[in-house]
Amino acid sequence: MLSFDEAIAAILNEVEPRPAVEVSLDGSLGLVLAADITCDVDSPPFDKSQMDGFAVRATDTSNAPTTLHVIEELTAGNVPQRTVGPGQATRIMTGAPMPEGADAVVPIEQCDFAEGSDSVTVNSSPHSGAYVIGRGASMVKGETVLSAGTPLTAASMGLLAELGQARVPVFPRPMVGILATGDELVPVDESPGPGQIRNSNQTMLVAQVANTGAEPRPLGIARDERGDLKSKIAQGLECDVLCLSGGVSAGKLDLVPSELEAAGVRQVFHKVNVKPGKPVWFGRLDADRSPDGRPRWIFGLPGNPVSSMVCFELFVRTALRRLMGITPEEPPTITVRLETPHSTRGDRPTYFPARLRWTVEGARVTPVNWQGSFDLRATAGANSMIAFPAGERVFDKDDPVEVIAW
Repeated sequence: MLSFDEAIAAILNEVEPRPAVEVSLDGSLGLVLAADITCDVDSPPFDKSQMDGFAVRATDTSNAPTTLHVIEELTAGNVPQRTVGPGQATRIMTGAPMPEGADAVVPIEQCDFAEGSDSVTVNSSPHSGAYVIGRGASMVKGETVLSAGTPLTAASMGLLAELGQARVPVFPRPMVGILATGDELVPVDESPGPGQIRNSNQTMLVAQVANTGAEPRPLGIARDERGDLKSKIAQGLECDVLCLSGGVSAGKLDLVPSELEAAGVRQVFHKVNVKPGKPVWFGRLDADRSPDGRPRWIFGLPGNPVSSMVCFELFVRTALRRLMGITPEEPPTITVRLETPHSTRGDRPTYFPARLRWTVEGARVTPVNWQGSFDLRATAGANSMIAFPAGERVFDKDDPVEVIAW
């Protein structure tokens, strides 16, 4: 049985990012740039006004208040036609190009001006460059403005739009198949009969996949019967990653590992020293066993919902971050102080559902009233998990603990 660190290292050793592709800028949110992006023009491409006001020569206003002759009016999108000379000013709007001769802008609030007048009284003495955004102040032609490895956010997408990058090179969004297994499962819109439960894991895992930026593909329910399981696994292996929930423990009908082996999947590990989620399984369909020559990665998650959820956050998310070029790849932890005392015991490190919140004094975390891997109700009130070490220990209020946010 592997330790947590050994399991993460094994995943990172087996998973490699897909080759880069070009996608529409509009569809790139959450993806990672696969190449540097350089600026093709200076931005802004000209000196421009930062305010509505009057473009002046700073030397003309040194003894304010000063009355100047207004020679022109400029709005954004228009080009100045006249040079500002001694004793002159141009009325200018935010974003408009600065006229020749002017080297400062006086905000309209610092001027006395009547609409239709050809003169303005300036009541302040700006320094040269006041309220002027210089050409290239944001970026200059040829400069690298976004580096490979940058996750695309709303702001970086806006920057790419400013640069005219209608298509961008990125690591592609992987498709993740979600397959629940078990004779006890029924679809969520059906009433369970005796001994049955609704297929909550598929809904949960689809949401977790979507939250990573990958594309989920729900595959329904595979029964504990080799023919059905074989058929559904074949469908799942069309995806980049396949997540199965259930069927990976040591029960009579835990058929997933053997059926994956029959499909050509190579086991990398089975069982990790964590709680919940000890039975987790990971394997790879190597490129030479794949019909299209591309490798696939397969996770067998425990059937208990919280075990499945925790294993996804620890292990599947790590693989997806690796595939998508996101760093850090392993689950990022933060050190947070406990808001309440907590006792822990056990022979395995426990990833305990918790509620993380931010206060004026910093982050605080509280374990939820969690009863075990079946207890999805309590876990629904969590937004993180505390990594409690193995062994018996009493944690006091304000003790530091390691937390993984969801």
